[in-house]
Amino acid sequence: MATSTSAPPTAPGVHDEDVSQIDFLDPAQVVRDEQNAREHDTEPDEELINSVKEIGVEDPISVRPRTDGSYGAYKGWRRAQAAQIANSTAATEGRPVRKIKAYVRQDLVGRDGWTRFLSLIENRQRADMSDRDALRAQELSLIDMSDVERRTATRALGVGANAAKQAKTAQKLNDATLRRAAAGGMDLEQTAQLVEVAGVRGAEDRLMRALERDHNEGKSGRGHWDQEMALLRAEQADAETRVKAIEQLKAAGIPLLSAPQYGEKDPSRPLAELTTGLGNLLTEDNHKNCPGHSARLDEEHQPVWHCNDPSVYGHKARPKPKKPKTEADEQKAEERARTVACNRAWKAAAEPRLEFVKRLVRGKAVPDEARLFAQRVLLELPRFYGKWADRRRTETLALLLGATDPERESAADVAAHLPKGRLANVLFAQVAAAFEDDIRAPKKFDTARMESVFLWESPDAHQVSYLLLLESLGQADNGSYQLSEVEFQAIAPHRPGADADT
Repeated sequence: MATSTSAPPTAPGVHDEDVSQIDFLDPAQVVRDEQNAREHDTEPDEELINSVKEIGVEDPISVRPRTDGSYGAYKGWRRAQAAQIANSTAATEGRPVRKIKAYVRQDLVGRDGWTRFLSLIENRQRADMSDRDALRAQELSLIDMSDVERRTATRALGVGANAAKQAKTAQKLNDATLRRAAAGGMDLEQTAQLVEVAGVRGAEDRLMRALERDHNEGKSGRGHWDQEMALLRAEQADAETRVKAIEQLKAAGIPLLSAPQYGEKDPSRPLAELTTGLGNLLTEDNHKNCPGHSARLDEEHQPVWHCNDPSVYGHKARPKPKKPKTEADEQKAEERARTVACNRAWKAAAEPRLEFVKRLVRGKAVPDEARLFAQRVLLELPRFYGKWADRRRTETLALLLGATDPERESAADVAAHLPKGRLANVLFAQVAAAFEDDIRAPKKFDTARMESVFLWESPDAHQVSYLLLLESLGQADNGSYQLSEVEFQAIAPHRPGADADT
């Protein structure tokens, strides 16, 4: 029969020793608790068994009572198994049959989530627990907890409020990727984000490099990571758009032409280069019944209609002289590819930039640098700000201020519920919303030049000052925000002291 000393149960977060009764149990009474976080490598090794045979189990295990009279080990199950093995051969090997010291947690009966959490903490502090077991334990324990226990557990684990959902997502990675993510220093949220973009070629390596840059700067921010994630999401969305376009063509029964192999002649031609036998122009409508009706997708994944073999189906080439391909044509193609890449990167950069501004606006007080910047814009009233005010589009402002439904909630109503000490936050939010509206699209019409310009190539002075401000504030906030590569490239010639010809 077990001997014990006991202590009354207490609140979550107190150490086992403070709330348990210490018993000496027969190891045969101990089974693996269903909430034991370790689900792999649960057997004791030879070294542990030999040690227990000689000197017994030195460190107490932790158990909770079960309805059948046994005890579930949520900490120390391998030690309990080693004691069972040692006792099974004790008589034949001339050793004493030993009991095992255990902390018996009466207060954990019926508290599966907290039991698994305690098991997770124990096993994380010991070697050889698999990353998958750790993630699964976090997910299951946090789900099956009261709100009070969950707040305590997330603080102890150093994770956020969405940890259970993130842990479930992270388990979709294979074991090798999980090990690399943990070894590279990814936290739970970042590991879950890796799952989100795992289908993008090279995503893991790119995120690892971004994480390394954040770590090397010696700050706690993740600015480089956020920018790389924004780019990967944009590339993934682009790929999904292409897949959707291909599926739509397939559903309509229209073949998608593949690119010709090297040295292979391509008999297909765009309809824009063809006519009927009588010389009439070909269009999608009057060509759709042709057996050669097909398509290729352009850079924006829109169909460009083709005939896969005009000579077979009686079409003629439009009487237009074909220009030989020149070096200028190749340069134009390269410039077009660069434009597409920069446009996509500029749009992607808006997400981490807006998230950073939201954090600034929703803080207790915006930095003085931000307050003075907003004050100057409001007093100088530059043209872009006036145009934004005239449009009366305040959804972005409502979002920055904390609206749950920016499309429906008035920014003024949201601001009215903020403490009066947050006036500077509201003013900075208004100025930032105007800037975000001004720079959202990568291309705009420059009234001074009377021509369209790409902002990643020719930002104006106000846009440059806004990006420089956010860069400075991000660096001051432990590197929590970094300019994207395309933004950095855009403002490089405009930095104080920069060579104008750069």
